[in-house]
Amino acid sequence: MNKVAIVGGTHGNEFSGIYLLKKWRQNPAKIQRDSFEIQTVFANPQAFEANKRYLDCDMNRQFGLNDLNNPELANYEQSRAKAINAQLGPKGEAQSDFIIDLHNTTSNMGPSLILLKSDAFNRQMAAYVKSNMPDAVIVLEDQIEMVEHTFLCSIAEQGVIVEVGPQPQSVVRQDVLDWMEAMTGHILDFVDLYNRDEVPELPSSFEAYKYHETLKLPEDENGERIGMVHKNVQDADFKPLRNGDPIYTLFDGTEVCWDGDYEAYPHFINEAAYYDNNLAMSLAKKVLVEV
Repeated sequence: MNKVAIVGGTHGNEFSGIYLLKKWRQNPAKIQRDSFEIQTVFANPQAFEANKRYLDCDMNRQFGLNDLNNPELANYEQSRAKAINAQLGPKGEAQSDFIIDLHNTTSNMGPSLILLKSDAFNRQMAAYVKSNMPDAVIVLEDQIEMVEHTFLCSIAEQGVIVEVGPQPQSVVRQDVLDWMEAMTGHILDFVDLYNRDEVPELPSSFEAYKYHETLKLPEDENGERIGMVHKNVQDADFKPLRNGDPIYTLFDGTEVCWDGDYEAYPHFINEAAYYDNNLAMSLAKKVLVEV
């Protein structure tokens, strides 16, 4: 891993990564390691100035190969995606070896590390982070190939999302910022050790949550929202949800129970940014990952 990039502000109202970038640019030694070059990228400055998640569209869904190569997609975020791809990529032949993209969530997910691949490098990195940060939660979104993802960090051959919450949009919480800084530091330490072939002995396995499906909030036949996340599920990210457990409460007071056929682990529960698409939560299955 010769070239590493840390990206913040992909969404303009997720402040932890933005203010960490500012801190690290003032004191680069905090993120520098001897075995690789590091650069920082402020992905969406205009959205930050406008105090919005985005101006025209969600930047973190603009990094599909076809979209990056389509000159007709030229609104602000689409244009920024192409510029970032030129800076860090191009996707498929990227000059960056590894991208760390920093995000906040309004959901109670704690310090989560989202892996888009489950190869040996990612498994060892996750085990190292968990060993040094017991509160860390590992989420696997490896259901498709890296190149098929539309996330910013998929520009490079290796990339992860550091997703930390709960934090309201356009707010900075110290506990959340500290979690993000600590997790990023552990990731950078691991890459340095990996480059030097000095990775310490790691646990033989770790628990993770493998993405399975996304659920929508209750809607009527016209697509109007008619309910909300049940109070027992709210803030219970990565707690088990079983068949028959209440999952929604309709505005008329009716409880709706989950009818799934597996033990699910909700996350991104009631994420504010996903109300645009009326999404309620993601569901995962708990898995044991062999290192």
